[in-house]
Formats: sequence, structure tokens, C-alpha cells
Amino acid sequence: MTDAKALAGRVALVTGGSRGIGLAIARLLAEDGASVVVSGRDSGRLDAAAKELEALGGPVLAVVADAAKREDADRLVAAARERFGRIDVLVNNAGITRDQLLVRMKDDDWDQVVDTNLRGVFLMTRAVAKVMMRQKSGRIINISSTAGAMGNAGQVNYSAAKAGVIGLTKAAARELAHWNILVNVVAPGLIDTDMAASIPAEAREALLQQVPLRRMGAAREIAEVVRFLAGDGAAYITGQSIHVNGGLYM
Repeated sequence: MTDAKALAGRVALVTGGSRGIGLAIARLLAEDGASVVVSGRDSGRLDAAAKELEALGGPVLAVVADAAKREDADRLVAAARERFGRIDVLVNNAGITRDQLLVRMKDDDWDQVVDTNLRGVFLMTRAVAKVMMRQKSGRIINISSTAGAMGNAGQVNYSAAKAGVIGLTKAAARELAHWNILVNVVAPGLIDTDMAASIPAEAREALLQQVPLRRMGAAREIAEVVRFLAGDGAAYITGQSIHVNGGLYM
């Protein structure tokens, strides 16, 4: 087996896989030979992503689903199993922001962000863990954020949810190690995606000034770390947070 097909025969499920970091992750896993399942809430964007991934030559399944809803999470996992028979890698990438200063933040801004960014990770991890326990193997890779480690003004909801993802990851890693299921976090910093583009220019520039490398990261740079954690070289890594942020948080 060549390095280029290091994930041949494996099945990877990526939530929020229709754009940005999620699509970059799905693309890289597909390039490495994995069969890829991508989910998202926008059917049009998901169809476009599926076509792009299919052009790489491997099997692709696109499922419209909201990972923050239990029925959708269970349906997504069932669809992946029905199509491919197993799930080897879960990447919990789906996420949203609803930024606002603490004292002005509406209940709904809090609820939506925590539901998508934390509850969704719980629901997907629980559903996939049952499959992986029967297989006695698996990798769960959760996408958090530097905001979950250092906090970010205007993002108490997002920071809290992403910090929760780190705690969830550590607890799950301890519980699931018995079945050879590894659970880790990748925590991006300021990455050049649609989400970063929605940050006001002045705030984005202020963040950039805090990055020692003086540039935004690329989605592929996050995907490269996810690819490593999904592969054989990461077989003794679990419960860890890998920060990919150009030095923004150390």
C-alpha cells in the first residue's frame, strides 16, 4: 500500500463537510483512499461538495442532516453503515457562530451555538461509538478552536461550546480506549474560511496581529493534521488537543 492510499478500505464520516475546513478534510481523506460520507444542512452546497469529492475517484455518500438533532445524527450514522458496512473515522466538524457581547447576547444565540457545536458532537460521538465498539476500533476527531482554550471576546457561547468539546473528548477517550477507539481534538486558530470572512475586518486584523506567523491558516493545514490522526501513525495518541494556530495560543 502506498502512502497516497494510506486510508484505503476505511470509511470516514465528516459533519459539516460541504465547505471550508470540513470539505478540505473530506477531500484529503478521499485522496488517501477513504470512502467518505459528508453531511450538512444545505442540500445544494452538499451536492456540489459530493460532485467535487466523487471526481477524486472514490465512493462518496452525501446526507442532508443536522448533527445537533438526535434523529438526524442517528439517521446519518445508519445511512453510512447501510452504504459502507462500517465507520472507521468520525470527524465532528459542524459548527456555527452567533457572535455578540455577553451582556447583549440573546438566549437563542447561546442555545443555537451550544447545540450545534457541543450537543452535535455528543450526539454523533455517542451514535458512532456504538458502531466502533462492535468493530473494536475507530478514530473520533473533534474540531474545537483556540477560542475554547483561550476565550475570545464576543464569543462566550462559541468559546464555552468549544471548551466543552475538549472536555468531552478527554472523557470519551478514557471511556472508549478499551475498544481501541481513539478520540482527539484539532483546534484551529484563525483560518481562511467563510466563517473567518464573516468576522468584521477590524476584529480580524486585531486577531491577526496576535498571530506570530502573521498570516491566516489554510483549511488544508487543518485537514493535514486530521489526516494524520486518522492514519496508522497516530495509533498511540488519544485524549489530546493539537492546536493549529500559527502561535496564536501556546
